[in-house]
Amino acid sequence: MSADGNWKITINTPMGARTMDVTIATSGATFTGKVDSDMGSQEVTGAVDGDTLTWNTEITSPMPMKLDFSAKVEGDKMSGNVKLGMFGNAALTGVRA
Repeated sequence: MSADGNWKITINTPMGARTMDVTIATSGATFTGKVDSDMGSQEVTGAVDGDTLTWNTEITSPMPMKLDFSAKVEGDKMSGNVKLGMFGNAALTGVRA
């Protein structure tokens, strides 16, 4: 199933749950999208491998760090992992909005 569309994604960080609205448009082995969260808006690009999406982004709040995302899409649900720089990993869940 295609990951195209709008998603509500929650990341369970050590500082509590963080939510974001994500728009995804796939094209073969890549995708483009937009992330809107309490930390602002950001354009993203990533890779598509079957039902798995991978991408990374840089944040500045609450502190500067690189986030590496890996998410598996199953119908209208998404699950995966986010590497939080030097702070380990956090679970990711999402639902089609």
